[in-house]
Amino acid sequence: MRMVDVIIKKRDGGELTKEEIEFFVDGYTKGEIPDYQASALTMAIYFKGMTQEETATLTQAMVDSGETIDLSAIHGHIVDKHSTGGVGDKVTFIVGPLVASAGVPVAKMSGRGLGHTGGTLDKLEAVKGLQIEMTKDEFIENVNTHKLAVAGQTGNLAPADKKLYALRDVTGTVNSLPLIAGSIMSKKLASGADSIVLDVKTGSGAFMKTLEDSEALAREMVNIGNNLGRNTVAVISDMNQPLGFEVGNANEIREAAEILQGKKVEDLRELSLEIASHMTVLAEVFATYEEAYAALEKNLENGKAFEAFRNFIEAQHGDTSMIDDLSLLPKAAYEIEVKADRGGYVAEIDAESIGVAAMYLGAGRATKDDIINHGVGITLNKKIGDPVRAGEALVVLHSDNEQAEDSIQKVKEAYQITDDKVDTPTLIHKVIK
Repeated sequence: MRMVDVIIKKRDGGELTKEEIEFFVDGYTKGEIPDYQASALTMAIYFKGMTQEETATLTQAMVDSGETIDLSAIHGHIVDKHSTGGVGDKVTFIVGPLVASAGVPVAKMSGRGLGHTGGTLDKLEAVKGLQIEMTKDEFIENVNTHKLAVAGQTGNLAPADKKLYALRDVTGTVNSLPLIAGSIMSKKLASGADSIVLDVKTGSGAFMKTLEDSEALAREMVNIGNNLGRNTVAVISDMNQPLGFEVGNANEIREAAEILQGKKVEDLRELSLEIASHMTVLAEVFATYEEAYAALEKNLENGKAFEAFRNFIEAQHGDTSMIDDLSLLPKAAYEIEVKADRGGYVAEIDAESIGVAAMYLGAGRATKDDIINHGVGITLNKKIGDPVRAGEALVVLHSDNEQAEDSIQKVKEAYQITDDKVDTPTLIHKVIK
């Protein structure tokens, strides 16, 4: 088989066979197929697309390019969740304990943040001593004992995807639906869960800015999961403003813990219950979504979900005094109010600009070598639809720099205030099964 023939076939709109796709993935991973031929094929895919069968085959080939995590020693039906990334997205810290409180094992592999979206592992490390590196045996033991563990991704999960993504990044082929969906799902499938719930973001702070694009991506990923034998559900949720009121690391852990203690932060609470309900139904603990939602809501109120969170922190060697007394979590040196220039109603909050403002403070990474400052971040006082007076604080910056001029400017750019009242955005747009 010749790589040039595979390229020509896709260039002309043909459907690649399983053998052709596996030949490409295997050869490129081993370095036997050069970058220039791989980039030619990805450009052909960009323009001609792939069928559901091709995309599923590509995804499985990327899974098979490296190690897969064998979780068969974990008792019960293992569920996982994945978010396509957002600002203030601390849903994992609520959903994990919620699902665990219902007796469903959650074995989660997570990554670090780059750019304006924070990483799950970075946020967890705001808790002193918490370890996200552990042996496979420790990981499995924690899930079997506490129904929840979160660890760093192993370096050899889906290496074909890692190599291919780096190529797509410099050849203008990132925004190809089958390649995006295959990239995300290859890592999820290699992580070993039985079922997956995807939180696909849409809006200004999301990778996919329009509902149409987000729905197309969600359907592609659900099709991949189901075609490869994993029950998969996608929830399309709004990211036209940050989730909850906190953006950062320690302050997001704090807000998640408060919700687990019963605090009513409506958007964050609703989305967490939505995702957790679908996860527990996939695990067949509850027969219906409605039954699951009611039971999980009860576990938020009776303390079971918070207890699961505390047990998870303790099992991973985190300082539980910081969970018992949230004021002990890291804090920045200064609090800087960013005030409204005029009165009216908040009409828009560009979530990405808020994320960039937090990154400027040190809450995120501009490059992969940047060091995270766990104490800095942003507290939103006003969200879309809220009334605001001239001179009233829109947000509070938690900063170790007394000036923080770049972040102040970004926040001012993010907020749009109008005279007319605006409705709160729809949070959950669609569920795709």
